[in-house]
Amino acid sequence: MTVAPDRPLAREITDILVTHCGLDPDAAAGAPAASLEELGMDSLALLELSAVVADRWRVKIPEQAGQLSIAGVADLVARKADPPGHTENAVEIAAPLPLVWEITNDVAGWPDLFTEYATAEILHRDGDTVRFRLTMHPDENGVSWSWVSERTADPATREVHARRVETGPFEYMRIHWRYDETPAGTRMTWTQDFAMKPDAPVDNAAMTNRINTNSTSQLAVIKEKIERAHAGGAR
Repeated sequence: MTVAPDRPLAREITDILVTHCGLDPDAAAGAPAASLEELGMDSLALLELSAVVADRWRVKIPEQAGQLSIAGVADLVARKADPPGHTENAVEIAAPLPLVWEITNDVAGWPDLFTEYATAEILHRDGDTVRFRLTMHPDENGVSWSWVSERTADPATREVHARRVETGPFEYMRIHWRYDETPAGTRMTWTQDFAMKPDAPVDNAAMTNRINTNSTSQLAVIKEKIERAHAGGAR
């Protein structure tokens, strides 16, 4: 969604209501918490609002929008117009692909590979598919976040597909790992596709930034540990 920095979304919704739906701007300014119905917006006005919002932001306004304030409509549009999150981060590791594959797909050993995980509990295995619980180290508030994920590693294609089973603040989280041989060793690429729930503490854009920052940090740590293992004589 694109909103000019000098035109907050609530103001844009107000302008639409005034220009297209017959809203009295003084009434809106005098009762900012009033619902659209209380501001005199009838079903035809709401249809016009829906049409303009759909054209401008590709967002569908529900029939119950008349019960929302202008700020409520703006919040609804902002959340629905927030595009799903997508990240892609990669690292070049000076080690052979079989070694990188072996170390990074040893889920039980992730607490020794990643700096963020305190424990990795294997819950179930079925061939190349493993279901497991990850628990992070306590955050600055002393909270240890934990969730269940499932991943399937395909040794033939050197790809891994994973998803969060317990999604927490996510509507969904899908993860793809790809391994490619390079002249210097192995290129490992992480791709994540996700969307946050409407009541999540951060939106898709903010979580995208968090994941990009964290992935860059963790990939650097993994690179250093695997290269050290390779130099020490690991396969």
